[in-house]
Amino acid sequence: MTRLQTVVRWAGPILWLTLALPPVRHALESTLTLQMLVQIPLLALVGWWLRPFLPDRAVKVLNAWNRGGISGLLLASFAAMIWMLPRTMDSALNVPWVELAKFTSVPVLLGLPLAVSWPRAGFVVRGVFLVEATATAFRLGWLYLVSPQRLCSNYLLGDQQLAGNALLAIGAAMSLLLAWKLMWGHVDVDGSHRRSHA
Repeated sequence: MTRLQTVVRWAGPILWLTLALPPVRHALESTLTLQMLVQIPLLALVGWWLRPFLPDRAVKVLNAWNRGGISGLLLASFAAMIWMLPRTMDSALNVPWVELAKFTSVPVLLGLPLAVSWPRAGFVVRGVFLVEATATAFRLGWLYLVSPQRLCSNYLLGDQQLAGNALLAIGAAMSLLLAWKLMWGHVDVDGSHRRSHA
C-alpha cells in the first residue's frame, strides 16, 4: 500500500479527530448554519470513509439485512432528521454526552449506512431518498425562516433565518439537479450499477 493509499484509507479517522479538536468543534458550533450544514455533513463523511474498515463478514451480514439498500437508507434518514432538530442541536452544546452521541452516531448511523447502502440501491430507491431529502430541506428551511421565535436557545434569530435560507437554497439546488438528471443525465434504470456492488 502506497503512502497516498494509506492516507486515503485513514482519512475518516483523521477527519474525525480534526473535528473533535476543541478549537475546530467550537468554531463549527458557533453558528446554527455551521453546525447543521458543515459539521454534521463532515461527520457523515467520516462514516462514509469508514466503509473500508468493515470486515467482509460484517458486510455480508449487513447485505442480508439491507437488501436493495432500503434499510440502510431509512436508518440514515432517521439519524439525519434527529440531528437536524433544534432540540438535539441545542442539547449537543449544553450536554456533554449528547455531544459525544453526535460525534459517534452521525458517522456510524448516517454516513456508514449511506456508504454501504447507496451502491446497492436501485433507481427508484435512490429517487425516493433524494426527493425526500429535498422535501426535508424545504420543510426545515421554511420552518427556520418564518418562525418568529428562536428554535435553538443557543443561536440568535438572525442565524436561524440564515440557516433557513441556506436550506431553501440547498433544496432548490437539489431540485434542479434532479430535474437535470431526469431530462439529460444518465439514469441507471436497470440497476446494473447496483448489481455490480451486490
